[in-house]
Amino acid sequence: MFADRAKIYVRSGKGGDGHVSFRREKYVPNGGPDGGDGGRGGDVIFEVDEGLNTLIDFRHIRKYKAGDGEEGGKKNCRGKDGKDIIIKIPQGTVIKEAESGQVITDMSGDNRRVVLLKGGKGGNGNQHYATSTMQAPKYAQPGQPAQELELMLELKVIADVGLVGFPNVGKSTFLSRVTNAKPKIANYHFTTLNPNLGVVDLEGTGGFVIADIPGLIEGASEGIGLGHEFLRHIERTKVIIHIVDAAGTEGRDPIGDIYAINKELEAYNPEIAKRPQVIAANKIDAIYRGDGEEDPVDLIRKEFEPKGIEVFAISAVSGEGVKPLLYKVNEMLSEVGEEPTVFEQEYFPELKKGYSDEPYTVEYDEEEDEYVVEGPRIEKMLGYTNLESEKGFTFFQNFLKETGILEELEQLGIQEGDTVRMYGLSFDYYK
Repeated sequence: MFADRAKIYVRSGKGGDGHVSFRREKYVPNGGPDGGDGGRGGDVIFEVDEGLNTLIDFRHIRKYKAGDGEEGGKKNCRGKDGKDIIIKIPQGTVIKEAESGQVITDMSGDNRRVVLLKGGKGGNGNQHYATSTMQAPKYAQPGQPAQELELMLELKVIADVGLVGFPNVGKSTFLSRVTNAKPKIANYHFTTLNPNLGVVDLEGTGGFVIADIPGLIEGASEGIGLGHEFLRHIERTKVIIHIVDAAGTEGRDPIGDIYAINKELEAYNPEIAKRPQVIAANKIDAIYRGDGEEDPVDLIRKEFEPKGIEVFAISAVSGEGVKPLLYKVNEMLSEVGEEPTVFEQEYFPELKKGYSDEPYTVEYDEEEDEYVVEGPRIEKMLGYTNLESEKGFTFFQNFLKETGILEELEQLGIQEGDTVRMYGLSFDYYK
């Protein structure tokens, strides 16, 4: 069974509480505070495992929790840190926040290991709060709370080239001929229920990875049939080989089929429909050429080559015409470039963590005629937000609104065009 989606719950460890205690030693009647700090909570870490190619293990285990930090002890003893939890996933897994569907991270390319949720920081023991006026503090800092998230894991196959086409057009046969992949092939619809990957070794080239992806039917973009399962996998591919049964062995119209599938790609994601495409007119060994009938491959060429889509007549069974097609695809890949398709981060768990215990100040600096916003909460937010990206700047604006900072600025009398300064960054204020 192939599993390409899974919903799981993850939780980092809570920070251990700081300890309240005082030295109790002989001949030391009024010992000072010696409460130790709490241990750090464990992190939730995702790591790519080359040996995995499905998410099926997550069907059985759905909850993953890191260890909590231990409370601090007497005599300045620090509590033990909580144990990290490392979750192994296949390369190409996109991790999303389950409710919104927004991308947190894409485990592709160089992204092999990610600390998704950090454990809570341990609280300070009472030794940290001794002052000249308060020499016996009877309070310590609690550990920071754990973070938790519901995640949707989606495995999107990483291949340079995707094979698309209706069921039974010969995609699996083609893949088994051009690569070392051994897909199960049978003469019935939806024979391929999971992506089969293979490496094409072409003489004089570096080769490329090709994937036969689950069969597609009309209505797939609306989730009918295998629908989204199919379309999810093709999002990574750079070039599409559109395989069609040129012989019409099942009474299908090959030109109509090509339009139908391209329509589904367009409806699901217009970016996919724009990918370079080549048509493989398959089963030419089965074409019946009656008197006066035009060659169906010529009809396909007349329809699509004026649109810039090259058509190759092939037989996946005999291998006829396959090599020129592969060299053409390799040439198309070199034009597209090496950059893999990686999904940009849309959801930032740190923003949801909430630094409610972290202070900040909003003040007006008369000398500089600027409004100044400072504090640990602001500094941390700026540290993990990329203000140069449109999405990052949107998160920054939402943060200012949700924390009440904008409201405080307005109460201080800020006007449009006034300057707001945050740790060396200056912004013009506009509603």
